[in-house]
Amino acid sequence: MVRLLINVDHVATLRQQRDTIYPDPVVAAGMCELAGADGVTIHLREDRRHAQERDVRILRQTVRGSLNLEMAVVPSIIDIAAQVVPEMCTLVPEKREERTTEGGLDVRGRGAEIGKAVRRLRDAGIEVSLFIDPDEESARVCADLGASQAELHTGDYCHAKVGSVAASRELARLERAGRIVVDNGLRLAAGHGLDYANVGPVAGLANLEEMSIGHAVIARAVLVGMERAVLDMRKAIDRGLHRAHRE
Repeated sequence: MVRLLINVDHVATLRQQRDTIYPDPVVAAGMCELAGADGVTIHLREDRRHAQERDVRILRQTVRGSLNLEMAVVPSIIDIAAQVVPEMCTLVPEKREERTTEGGLDVRGRGAEIGKAVRRLRDAGIEVSLFIDPDEESARVCADLGASQAELHTGDYCHAKVGSVAASRELARLERAGRIVVDNGLRLAAGHGLDYANVGPVAGLANLEEMSIGHAVIARAVLVGMERAVLDMRKAIDRGLHRAHRE
């Protein structure tokens, strides 16, 4: 079974639009877990455009499953993570001008900096995942940097039309990179841009253990409620797993 973590950033985004105290991502996280999510992801950005430090600290006290803190390789955020001690920190690239995370970490060009951050977090008792593009060299480097997990960036796959040649090509890239991740002794995760229509083939990747999905679930929750949105995503993932097993 693939673990499903729900990213509640966009609940915080809606709150910050009006600088109110609602909707509260902490409440949303609890609803996600009650609906069957295996944990919660939240991205504490340096510019604090959505999640706030308060959210992270309260989530550490309330999340019953796995808390995954997404973060850039920034000393001040690493300090907060070392105090809060989530189960996992996922290191991601971060640009102030982007709407959301674009692309994977430059694990080759920033290897020394990333490796230092990984050591600091692991010394604090935190598992570390590296968010990478699905290329083979990046997949190989993750183990050398001390990570315990690699999360493959699925953005290029998600930009392709469902069922198209381009989608098949990108899925093949994910499969190749995933095999290298696992062969190097790391756990395999995937995420970014996944929705109810395209999640199935990614869920069927060999040895995939975890998916982190946010925007699609929160967007559906606006219309049908959080419980239904989480359950629908869980069903879409399970269908992908069953299809992969039949093949």
